[in-house]
Amino acid sequence: MELIDTHAHLDFPRFDKDRKEVIKRAIEGGVKNIINIGSSMTSSRNSVELSRRYDEIYSVVGIHPHNADNFNLNLSKKLNKLSQNNKVVAIGEIGLDFHYDNSPREKQKQAFRAQLRLAKNLDLPVVIHTRDADQETLEILKEENAAELDGIMHSFASDKKMAKEILDLGFYIAFGGLITFKNLDDLRKVVKEVPINKILVETDSPYLTPDPYRGKRNEPLYVKYVAEKIAEIKNLSLEEVAKKTTMNAKKVYNI
Repeated sequence: MELIDTHAHLDFPRFDKDRKEVIKRAIEGGVKNIINIGSSMTSSRNSVELSRRYDEIYSVVGIHPHNADNFNLNLSKKLNKLSQNNKVVAIGEIGLDFHYDNSPREKQKQAFRAQLRLAKNLDLPVVIHTRDADQETLEILKEENAAELDGIMHSFASDKKMAKEILDLGFYIAFGGLITFKNLDDLRKVVKEVPINKILVETDSPYLTPDPYRGKRNEPLYVKYVAEKIAEIKNLSLEEVAKKTTMNAKKVYNI
């Protein structure tokens, strides 16, 4: 059985002491590929460097809404150039975060639109982050004709209505450790409704560690607990969930 962790941040400092061991554990544990996601220009460069060093890792480059205040034309050109690397498989993670508001909302929207257009020009899929901004995210996706792109709504934590809107755009929905948390029954109901051919599994390492390791640092190996929970919710075998989600990941990321 093989799985693909479609969203990890192995370039982050929390892996500086044992990054090689974390990657080795994942690969030996059946994680065939890891998609490492950029969040800033530095993070994007480090993500590409990781994908150069490991055959099993692919990279995604982009400016997270937390860092949108720094986005400008020069940065867009640098992202464009960085994305020419053959291990870069998407633009992300991009979107809106109105929970923390680490960057002004208008700057977030501008950066989001600019990177959607960049992805369209590069013919790459997009990895979307949204928090407390579902309607604004959907408005921008529709206004920018994002249905013309392949895309992933990462770490999905919204309701059935939002899931339907995302599926109507033709996007995939990625679920992570949240679906294992005891108090999130409503999210598990969403998992039940989303077709398996539109589901991806992810960790968002080092964050959102699934049970039974909640409270500890997350790592790609733990994506298997997400797959197990999806199998349980949808009354499918773990092997089928692994097979379908791996096929979905290969399709959307073109790997």
